[in-house]
Amino acid sequence: MGDGGLSKFQKRMNAIPKEVREAVKPALMKSAEETAAAMRTLAPVDSGDLRDSIAVTGPGQATPPYSQPGGSYTVPENAVSITAGNTDVRYAHLAEYGTKDTAAQAYFWPGFRLHRKRSLNRIKRAISKAVREAGK
Repeated sequence: MGDGGLSKFQKRMNAIPKEVREAVKPALMKSAEETAAAMRTLAPVDSGDLRDSIAVTGPGQATPPYSQPGGSYTVPENAVSITAGNTDVRYAHLAEYGTKDTAAQAYFWPGFRLHRKRSLNRIKRAISKAVREAGK
């Protein structure tokens, strides 16, 4: 059974010069911080714990335990993760999607959708610039 194209993707990533990969990190982090700020603004606030649990995790770092989506994991190179929740805030998904007794108070995915296009454009520009400069 195949690996779903993972080895092909890894081979392509390894072919990209290290300078290009490093040059994209600031654009990734800036986009993630802007998106997280929007999520914090949209988060329902009772005590502020949920809002304060929204975290940006950079490449090679581990996300907080019990964070949503996905729990604790190490973020791969050239990726950034935005999570909500931690060891004290284990209800981030319940606020986002609601329960049978409580209406959803979406904040995570609306914040993501709000900044998606701008983030993609910033990252694409950073990649193009880095490739042009690496080719010189």
